[in-house]
Amino acid sequence: MPAEASILDTLRRIVQEVSAARDLNDALETIVRRVKGSIRADVCSVYLTDFNTREHVLMATDGLRPEAVGKVRLPMFRGLVGLVCERAEPLNLDDAPAHERYLRVVETGETQYHGFLGAPIIQNRKVLGVLVVRQVERRCFEDDEVNLLLTLAAQLAGAITHAQASGEMFQPSDVTLHNRFLQGRPGANGVAIGDAVVVYPPADLGLVPDRKGEGPELELKGFEAALERAEQELLALKGHVGDSLPEEDRALFDAWIMMLRSDTLVDRVGELVGEGNWAPGALRQTIDEHARVFDAMDDIYLRERAADVRDLGRRILMHMQTDKPRITRYADRTILVGEEIGAVQLAEVPPEKLAGVISTSGSSSSHVAILARAMGIPAVMGVVDLPVSRMEGRQVILDGYQGRVYVSPPPAVLQEYERLAEEEQALTDELNGLRNQPSETTDGFHMPLYLNTGLVSEMSPLGIEEAEGVGLYRTEFPFMVRDRFPGETVQMANYRQVLETFHPRPVVLRTLDVGGDKPLPYFPVEESNPFLGWRGVRISLDHPEIFLTQVRAMLRAAVGLNNLQIMLPMISTVGEVDELLMLMRRAHDELVEEGYAVEMPRIGVMIEVPAAVWQAEALARRVEFLSVGTNDLTQYLLAVDRNNSRVGEIYDDLHPAVLRALVTVVEGAREYGRPVSVCGELAGNPLAVPLLLGMGVDSLSMSAGSLLRVKSVVRNTSRARARQLLQAALRMEEAYQVKRFMGAALEDLGLGGLVRPGK
Repeated sequence: MPAEASILDTLRRIVQEVSAARDLNDALETIVRRVKGSIRADVCSVYLTDFNTREHVLMATDGLRPEAVGKVRLPMFRGLVGLVCERAEPLNLDDAPAHERYLRVVETGETQYHGFLGAPIIQNRKVLGVLVVRQVERRCFEDDEVNLLLTLAAQLAGAITHAQASGEMFQPSDVTLHNRFLQGRPGANGVAIGDAVVVYPPADLGLVPDRKGEGPELELKGFEAALERAEQELLALKGHVGDSLPEEDRALFDAWIMMLRSDTLVDRVGELVGEGNWAPGALRQTIDEHARVFDAMDDIYLRERAADVRDLGRRILMHMQTDKPRITRYADRTILVGEEIGAVQLAEVPPEKLAGVISTSGSSSSHVAILARAMGIPAVMGVVDLPVSRMEGRQVILDGYQGRVYVSPPPAVLQEYERLAEEEQALTDELNGLRNQPSETTDGFHMPLYLNTGLVSEMSPLGIEEAEGVGLYRTEFPFMVRDRFPGETVQMANYRQVLETFHPRPVVLRTLDVGGDKPLPYFPVEESNPFLGWRGVRISLDHPEIFLTQVRAMLRAAVGLNNLQIMLPMISTVGEVDELLMLMRRAHDELVEEGYAVEMPRIGVMIEVPAAVWQAEALARRVEFLSVGTNDLTQYLLAVDRNNSRVGEIYDDLHPAVLRALVTVVEGAREYGRPVSVCGELAGNPLAVPLLLGMGVDSLSMSAGSLLRVKSVVRNTSRARARQLLQAALRMEEAYQVKRFMGAALEDLGLGGLVRPGK
């Protein structure tokens, strides 16, 4: 084994070689060769598990007979290799033949090896195989050697999963659907079959070095020319997408152009060039500084801005390097694939050719997932095992319901999904028949369905026509696209537009919800625990001038329309509400004195913090309505960051604790006759709709893509049946039990196609 100081260096070099391997066989051969040399073992071998034949197959070795590779198959869970697989933990023996589970295999040509160390290769809690080293002499391997083997086994897990998906690894003749897909997270419902088109950054800004410039004037001349070409490119893209994106999402192109020309970008590059750096190096440093501000944000909507900033930087760099940007050829049914897909890359695909989106990063809350839902195309996010570099041109099946991706699917799988896609289209046609129909239960209860919109707006024609108003309008957008706080007049114009669009239907504007986890670029906040930090109304109270300006803009925007409602986010104490109500009355009185014909709107609070759940009654006494933000509430109740891939599976808004919290809120609000809305992702989940009806929730607010699906559930359910389902669900102890139960309930109603592929 190498000296302790060089262990990490050894590991790093091996990992780099494995990552650069051409295919799985190359990776396995690299592992066994390098591990044998590093640990100074006599043999290193890799056994992979064939779950169909229930055997451990020798796939690579350095030290045993090469001809045994692929031929030696050990019965599952037999021998020491089977023991490692069975226990899913390393096994370190100084005298392997003395162990009761020892199984000698003569076909490998092995001699009397004594030292044995086996490490399980685990991916998503499943043991895919075992990495083994053997020693002729008797000895236990050292802790550092065990750790090295475990780390390399983990590195192998990703390569094995890639190979299974792409067909590089052995595939038994009776392969089933389930061991040929990659698992991600559902981003947007739907099924798509098409050809993968890989998108990647146009230029690698991160590799640009610092270098002495040829003089500020010459450097800045090239930089300005690149800015001009990038601006023209974005303007052309905006025109290209036409009506395929909602109006406010198209406005994002204006925001990006504004970023291109912002003083903070241009002046900072000029400053660094003036200090002697060349323009590309100055651009890299400036983009890094801007992106780091957004990277620090835990709010997924705002953190996506870092990707936009980096994308802009790469585009500028590309135009600095060449005035002939690359041209991507899109298949007739393009499945866009990438490690980090931005809105601009999405917009570059002709709308009639875009069939689906697959990203190795992100979640259902990511910017691109929300845009996919707005555009009506399926998406799968967070497919961490996707071999992106080997995907170009491959046929792909995308299952947005279950978060599955099938690469180069066999004929049987393809045929099945073609059938499901036909049924999916038939279901879509059925749902379109619900347009303009009332959202009413079978026993005559009207359940209003509202729209969530704002920063990444889903104000599509469907949303505007079908929604009975806006249940949540995020007001952060005009704050994010500027390099200073927007004034009262600018804000008023933005709010007036959405109020007029939906008039006379109600529009709920949420006051500014920024802070520790999502600071504005010109108002940064650095905290060690931003989720529990200075955010939401806590900033509004500490900076009343910001809050008062926004409230004044909202009140002025509603003059003559009177469809405004205002909602206060992130409430944790009743004292916060009392103070904010005083400020709002002050803003109202000031405007009246100034001669504006403003009226005091209905005021509500968001229930996102567990403390607010158990003070729902006290809050209801102070305001006119309550709205539950189930995304944050679930996160706080379960102590799970929904954007953290390591614990993402624990996050589940159908957890019994979440359901009981919602019941508590509804009961507390009922004491004062206050309506309760649900405006988180749960509201748009067909599985949850009967439960929310059974609780007595008064309205639901969701993305446009969910409106018709939710309406279908409402129109096929009675409140009496909904209450029965709720009582049964509340007796359950696990989220998966609730999901299974509600899935069966929807199947009984003939609505199973709303939550799974097919009709």
